[in-house]
Amino acid sequence: MSRRIRKAVFPVAGLGTRFLPATKAMPKEMLTIVDRPVIQLAVDEAREAGIEHFVFVTGRNKGVIEDHFDKQFELETTLKARGKLKELELLERELPSAGQSSFTRQQEPLGLGHAVWCARELIGDEPFALLLPDMLIHATPGCLAQMIEVYNRHGGNVLAVEEVPEEDVHRYGVVDVGPVDEIGAQPVRGMVEKPKREEAPSNLIISGRYILQPEIFKKLAIQKPGSGGEIQLTDAMLELLKDQPFHALKFKGKTYDCGDKVGFLAANVAYGLARSDLGPAFRKALEEILAADR
Repeated sequence: MSRRIRKAVFPVAGLGTRFLPATKAMPKEMLTIVDRPVIQLAVDEAREAGIEHFVFVTGRNKGVIEDHFDKQFELETTLKARGKLKELELLERELPSAGQSSFTRQQEPLGLGHAVWCARELIGDEPFALLLPDMLIHATPGCLAQMIEVYNRHGGNVLAVEEVPEEDVHRYGVVDVGPVDEIGAQPVRGMVEKPKREEAPSNLIISGRYILQPEIFKKLAIQKPGSGGEIQLTDAMLELLKDQPFHALKFKGKTYDCGDKVGFLAANVAYGLARSDLGPAFRKALEEILAADR
């Protein structure tokens, strides 16, 4: 029987240079989708899937992320004094319990594989989820919850994948997969990081959600730098694939790349329209903007 997935890793050490000057003093992960920071939405997805311990791999100037997942006594006292009990209850409901959040530093920008390796002491010898906050996935149930179903059936390692146009495969990690089973999972036969279009095994890319066994840390510890001079997680997973099974899940949902300005704006529109309290008025405002633009 597969061990339950209790912990999730969130790499949040990036500089966010594509969003300057907004990210000059604020982490890109704290940019908001409507009224929730990007990192909060990733944590929401993990919590829905049953994750109990949230591990953040941070860098310099990321202290505000730690503050976000901590109590704010001054704010809470002010809200209580002003009778804003609804807002106070919201903050209390979403706050991780004491000991549920851990923070570790990636001291050098050596790639995703290195960021994951930095979490090794906090994860220990158990399987874990990995969520890249930049890749925001709008789905019901959440993408990770869908992946947990595959993990409970097959064990091993699980990757979330989706199709992209063939001309875009060079931007991503791409998988080679076998036939689809009755729950939508496909065995992974191989993977390659940012291949040329003519060398890509498929147009299925890894979409920023992973379930990994702890043996990945041993592979990362000896992994040599790959594409871009960084420690590539895909290279380490290829080594692990020699020893353990991987399955890919073409999840049900829509991905928004919030590391890209257009993707970030599109996510705000999609999440805003989906809100029952904001959607109708927001739709009307958008229609007025589009009509005026025409």
